[in-house]
Amino acid sequence: MSEQRVHAISGTGRGALALRADCANCFGLCCVALAFTASADFAADKDAGQPCANLRADFRCGIHERLRPQGYQGCTVYDCFGAGQQISQVTYAGQDWRQAPGTAQQMFALLPVVRQLHELLWYLTEALELEPARSLHGDLRGELTKIERLAQGSPDELLALDVAAHRQGVNALLLRTSELVRAGVTKGAKGKRGAKGKARRGADLIGANLKGADLRGADLRGAYLIGADLRGADLRVADLIGADFRDADLSGADLTGSFFLTQSQLNAAKGDAGTRLPPALTRPSHW
Repeated sequence: MSEQRVHAISGTGRGALALRADCANCFGLCCVALAFTASADFAADKDAGQPCANLRADFRCGIHERLRPQGYQGCTVYDCFGAGQQISQVTYAGQDWRQAPGTAQQMFALLPVVRQLHELLWYLTEALELEPARSLHGDLRGELTKIERLAQGSPDELLALDVAAHRQGVNALLLRTSELVRAGVTKGAKGKRGAKGKARRGADLIGANLKGADLRGADLRGAYLIGADLRGADLRVADLIGADFRDADLSGADLTGSFFLTQSQLNAAKGDAGTRLPPALTRPSHW
């Protein structure tokens, strides 16, 4: 998990919640709670609940600076959206699972729950910064406040949540937000190279040749862009929520103004110094 993403997003209504991972204040939860399968992403198998062999006594990664060359690329693209430090420092008030082993299994079970809630908060916070969706800001703030309150619940309250139901409610708002933001771009989109303004939600674009494509205002929610050639593509004002960019080539692509894009999506892709990014995200070190 990247230790670059340590500061909270600026915004209103989020209280003390930080939506960027702060590994220094986490008890290595992703290094223990999650299961690894030996593959191109992980050098070895690891069962859920078993500490990674690279986890040190101080809960830091012993090969953090060498994760990719050591075969742990998967770790570099995982993002807990700050759930790790929320559970470690707020939910359990700084009591770690090694000192209190009786809390371990419950603490590990909370990670995917709180991570999903924080992911929703990330998207809601970004939606509130999108001016074309101003008519929805009241509803977005209300949903953000509700999800934030849920994320600060007790362990028992969190484990009892129907997270899928809450995701469904937030998703409906984010869909409406996307339509408002892209509306100005999707008009008059006919006759253009690529998929400008098109709804390509969940599309199979694995390995697609989209070099130089005009994808402004495209709905690429959940699209499979694994290994796609997006060199020089124009992705401004595109909805990229959940798009799979693993090994996609974004060299020279323009993602300024794209929305609902996360750091983990970028970390899974390829790019270069010419790739233009939204200001809230950072250029991955391996580009």
